[in-house]
Amino acid sequence: MIEIMSSSIFDQLRPKASVSRSFEKGEYLFHQGDSIHVLALVVEGYVHLMRFQEDGHSAVLQRAGPMTVLAEASVFSEKYHCDAIAMTAGRALFVPIGTLRQLLEREPAFALEWINHISGELKKVRTRAEILALRSVGARLDAWITVNEGLLPPKGQWKSLAAEIGVSPEALYREIARRAASSR
Repeated sequence: MIEIMSSSIFDQLRPKASVSRSFEKGEYLFHQGDSIHVLALVVEGYVHLMRFQEDGHSAVLQRAGPMTVLAEASVFSEKYHCDAIAMTAGRALFVPIGTLRQLLEREPAFALEWINHISGELKKVRTRAEILALRSVGARLDAWITVNEGLLPPKGQWKSLAAEIGVSPEALYREIARRAASSR
């Protein structure tokens, strides 16, 4: 699930962008409750959609990297239901919501591609929910490996993998080390 989305929908939306904006780590691209006027396309960097609870805890609703449509579930909403926070410096393009809605209404091929994209995102969310429901680090890692072609990502991506499966990096590293030791 550490992957780049199909470039088709991204490439179709890129020329429709009216604004390009760089952002710094920790910067908000939008806040919960803001009116929705644009759809963000993350070109460079990483952005998380976060919802904060009253007790101060947060939930990551989307982890968006390069070539990712951010908060596409908000296309038909009036206001954002979460915050978009930059995890690294980067750049985003912004497509007017009206432009996207016109494409969906007037361009059947684009609408089908959008449905395909949304279906893929729904599948990823359901898979992640099932992985997070598993109790042990080993079970979560096994499930992740099963849906990701049976391979671990490169070592430089293990911290992101730990976040994706909802465990600490240290717990993931211990599990990987345990497996390596038992395979000798």
